[in-house]
Amino acid sequence: MTNTDTDTTRRSRREGGGRRGGSSDGRSPVQQLPRRKLKRLFPAMEIVSADELESIHQASLKVLSEIGMDFTLPEARDMLNKAGAKVEGERVRFDPAMIEELISSAPSEFTFHARNPANSQRIGGNAITFGTVASPPNASDMDGGRRTGNYQDYRNFLKLAQYFNCIDFLSGYPVEPIDVHASIRHLEALRDAVLLTDKPFHAYSLGRERIRDGIEIARIGRGISQEQLEREPSLFTIINTNSPLKLDTPMLQGILEMSSRNQIVCVTPFTLAGAMAPVTVAGALVEQNAEALAGIAFTQLVRKGAPVIYGGFTSNVDMKSGAPAFGTPEYMKATIVGGQLARRYKVPFRTSNTCAANTVDAQAAYESVFSLWGLTMGGGNLIMHGAGWLEGGLVASFEKFVLDCDLIQMVSEFMQPLETTEDALGVEAIREVGPGGHFFGAQHTLARYTNAFYSPIISDWRNNQQWLAAGKPEAWQKANAVWKQALADYQEPAIDPTIRDELNAFVEKRKSEGGAPTDF
Repeated sequence: MTNTDTDTTRRSRREGGGRRGGSSDGRSPVQQLPRRKLKRLFPAMEIVSADELESIHQASLKVLSEIGMDFTLPEARDMLNKAGAKVEGERVRFDPAMIEELISSAPSEFTFHARNPANSQRIGGNAITFGTVASPPNASDMDGGRRTGNYQDYRNFLKLAQYFNCIDFLSGYPVEPIDVHASIRHLEALRDAVLLTDKPFHAYSLGRERIRDGIEIARIGRGISQEQLEREPSLFTIINTNSPLKLDTPMLQGILEMSSRNQIVCVTPFTLAGAMAPVTVAGALVEQNAEALAGIAFTQLVRKGAPVIYGGFTSNVDMKSGAPAFGTPEYMKATIVGGQLARRYKVPFRTSNTCAANTVDAQAAYESVFSLWGLTMGGGNLIMHGAGWLEGGLVASFEKFVLDCDLIQMVSEFMQPLETTEDALGVEAIREVGPGGHFFGAQHTLARYTNAFYSPIISDWRNNQQWLAAGKPEAWQKANAVWKQALADYQEPAIDPTIRDELNAFVEKRKSEGGAPTDF
């Protein structure tokens, strides 16, 4: 699907945006846009000058050369030492020239391949892709309340990710299925990611076994050879630094396994100003940048040209409670400058749609809008936690998932080019109506009214009398009904039976072997 608003696109809007199947109970389908490959049509925003950006870069290099970072994996330290880094115990110090040389080989764009080729995503440049919420230990909905993450909720979130066209990839487990034993959780969860969706997905870097299993599941799911997998990145992982200034053993093992196989690594420091980073936004960005550069450099040491993404997650904390704050002005500034830094190094930029609200309320909406504004204008490419994030990342909310899909669709519509054809300019319509008239009954309007403007999933644009007559539905009530309808209408995507059999055989074999160790 191109950005052009074609007749097919318009028809798809009216018919439910390309959703698979009809409503199971005769209700109208969930209103959604067709699947789109979003591209930013405008230059990304810059809020610091080139000189100011360079000062952040140089300060980051100073941190890496004078203070250094701890690498806890001996194998990684040996590689860095042979490449010219100064290693003392776990501490690694980098010559600035070494960092500059290594990061220069990172690709600026690449394709993230899905088992359904129509869902493969271009990462980098002016492309923007949205993923699900990932990793909350709890789930919630307005009927069942807040609860510990479980396998049923996990599977339901996967179905929503498949159902909603605006979701491009799985950021991780949309909620942690804690009732599945940790040794085999990755096997069950990733098998479902392949079977219940046909979109690209993520595996956690929690030791060698889990990431190796994830790579093999991605290969089997696409039905390709080992050689094709190495040519076509089909899995990504998030590498979180242990801020401040530390890369631990499981994360480093993840880089070694993924980068050596030419799979996608996203290096994301977890830098909260005032807690794990300096209290100033500039200071937190210096630390974020230093940690990101060290991780990116290591991926290129493992394999020159391996796909890597610059991740930014810098925000602030509430200085009274210590709780993380998201969707704040500080988060927006850090996001936009993070995008500037990623473009300086010519690598894709990861950021997130976040909020700190504890329920689906006005705070949840406006903090997410501010997050989306910052990442859209700031040049985000891979958007983690696009739908469902609540309570600072502690909760995956079904209603918030729908609310966020509505917001992402608004971003999608905003990203479409303005139509400036002769008909769109409307001179003849203005001539028809003339001074003092109205355009409701104009032919120009009647020909376009079914798709003249964005049709929201849950936003209520009726007047007060219509709203009262409908029973005064609140946004969370509409969102509650939408996710339930989406689950009722969900249809599992087709998969070759031989691939399903091979996938099941691999998972059952690994389960019989005990899965992965749980002591890190």
